Amino acid sequence: MVENKKFKLLIIDDDKEMVNLLVDYLSKEDYSCAGVSNPHSALELFGKESFDVIISDLRMEGKDGFTLMEEMKEIDPDVAFIVITAFGSLDTAIEAMKKGAYYFLAKPVKLDSIKIIIDKAIEEKKLREDHKYLLKEAERKFHFDNIIGRSKSMQEVFKLIELVSPTSINVLVLGESGTGKELVARAIHYNSYRKKNAFIAINCSALPENLLESELFGYVRGAFTGAITNKKGLFEVADKGTLLLDEIGNMSLNLQAKLLRVIEDKEIRPLGSVQSRKIDVRIIAATNKKLEDEVEKGNFREDLYYRINVIAIFLPPLKERIEDIPVLAQHFLDKYCAENNKIINGFDDEAMRALLNYEWKGNVRELENVVERSVLLCKTEKISVQDFSLKGTKKDVSLFEPILEKNPTLEELEDFYVKKVLRDVSGNKDEASRILGISVRTLYRWEKQD
Repeated sequence: MVENKKFKLLIIDDDKEMVNLLVDYLSKEDYSCAGVSNPHSALELFGKESFDVIISDLRMEGKDGFTLMEEMKEIDPDVAFIVITAFGSLDTAIEAMKKGAYYFLAKPVKLDSIKIIIDKAIEEKKLREDHKYLLKEAERKFHFDNIIGRSKSMQEVFKLIELVSPTSINVLVLGESGTGKELVARAIHYNSYRKKNAFIAINCSALPENLLESELFGYVRGAFTGAITNKKGLFEVADKGTLLLDEIGNMSLNLQAKLLRVIEDKEIRPLGSVQSRKIDVRIIAATNKKLEDEVEKGNFREDLYYRINVIAIFLPPLKERIEDIPVLAQHFLDKYCAENNKIINGFDDEAMRALLNYEWKGNVRELENVVERSVLLCKTEKISVQDFSLKGTKKDVSLFEPILEKNPTLEELEDFYVKKVLRDVSGNKDEASRILGISVRTLYRWEKQD
């Protein structure tokens, strides 16, 4: 059932008794109702206040319901307009729906029926509003200004995204795993005229060739064993939108040939079908491979390479844009503090040095994971190196490095490590004793001595 206390209704009918009847009934159902018997007054009121649903008679003195509906929809195209009339016919109902009415009711109106229709109209209006909100959020989230980077190389990436977004040209996004290739593809889509249509992403290395083919092109019933219904492929689902072919360098030569045909002919043929279907899809391809080398090895078609590589955007690995690490780390810190309702005022100097010296083989994705984990583990006002778990650094950055520089005693070193393990397991003594290789009783004794 729709929660209707917040929703406003405007009832318009030159029959004042009808207006009073509907206002009285619907007000008791917790709607906020206004009733008007003059269509001109109704239009004036509608221009001053917003309403979710209009319930209007069709034949009124001075202005008919269709004209009133057209004028009101010029003010608010999303308002749900329900037409009621004592002179109903099938032709009139069809005309009402064509002109934009949500529903057509013949008098006498059943009150319980009109309430059901109003509830449905409001529910659909809410869904449209939610869709618009999500679209706006997607545009905001994937705007290229939200791709973090102050380095010269990332500024070049931003310029290319801004350049290619308004066009329909195919784009090749290059970079190591974790550099943000899908984020760039989404930014291009949501800054293009295709943004109201689908953005679909598929990892070409995640599926075997036969499954990838059916996913991309779809199939008809009976195309193969198990094909009991027709299924749209992702090209068809992404029609008028964007399709990201991630890890395209792993696509088989057979599928490469079929993809080339789709790009050239702008049509697809589902498996088992004899008919082709026209499509309008922007293709963004992404890979962590050097496709020129794959072409030379015979693993990638040269003609396809040139068709997808109209514009190439290269995302540098994080180790080549170290100046971006502090701003990225702070961005992720703010994000996960907000998600976990924590207040942490940045990173201490040792922690930031550790981040700057780390190799980041997993690039930005790995940095995000490390910061997220550190937010969960941090018990102080700033993140310290003890909150990290970094392995394989350039300078062998260790959790023990700060304390080792002070030449601690064996007892001090033991104390440091026990506290670290307890912190990592959130105080779970059974788990801590297992990691330390001591009994829980010994751990309790250590705590008493501390």
